[in-house]
Amino acid sequence: MLKEQIKIHENFGSAILDTPRNVLVYLPPGYGADVSRRYPVLYMHDGQNLMNPEDAFGGIAWGVDVTAQNLILAGIIEPLIIVGIYNAGKHRIDEYTPVKSEIGKMRGHGGKADLYGRMIIEELKPFIDTQYLTKPEREFTGLGGSSLGGLVSLYLGFQRPDVFSRLAVLSPSVWWANNQIIREVAKNAERLPLRIWLDIGRREGSRIKHQVRALKEILLANGWQQNLDFAYYEFPEARHEESAWAARFGEVLKFLYPPMA
Repeated sequence: MLKEQIKIHENFGSAILDTPRNVLVYLPPGYGADVSRRYPVLYMHDGQNLMNPEDAFGGIAWGVDVTAQNLILAGIIEPLIIVGIYNAGKHRIDEYTPVKSEIGKMRGHGGKADLYGRMIIEELKPFIDTQYLTKPEREFTGLGGSSLGGLVSLYLGFQRPDVFSRLAVLSPSVWWANNQIIREVAKNAERLPLRIWLDIGRREGSRIKHQVRALKEILLANGWQQNLDFAYYEFPEARHEESAWAARFGEVLKFLYPPMA
């Protein structure tokens, strides 16, 4: 963890959601040396799993700060700010899902993704844009996560393309509420101005693989183009776990934040 370049905002409060949460902010090398220089921002869910092993699930952090730092110093990606939004513990499922589930063990749970999105857009993003040297426009603002974090990234990206333009959708839980997000995306008859990374691990189970593949086909049919504004990958040995997402996060950054021309 690059402690010198990470700022911690503890118990960030919200008038929209009841539960405060910590927020970590990774600042790229050279940040602040030229106060006229501004940076794109990637907002990421499950922030406790991203940078600090002491807080991460199973003690395994993605190391997004170290990965971004190395790629920036090598000139492989554009320097960027990464904001890690801690999840709200027992409220995580509710906040990361767009509708309530009516089936199975999750029956009655979920449905607060719109409120969670409002917290990011109306409260957190204005705070970050005020406190840091950001490029606040939509074309420089990304959203990303894995599992339910991938689901809510896709959902909010499609709901608010006026705010977000780059989506990191890793192993998304598209099965939620009987594949509701797949039906939602299919309603869009044309491509939205979004650059999307979508992936899955082949050792995550056949059910989730088939659903993510179906989502891929819908996006391609609606106008996204592989390796232009859309990247889709299946990782042969990857499971549904933090270490797998950490291992491929560098590829995500390369696609979403290539060096400026």
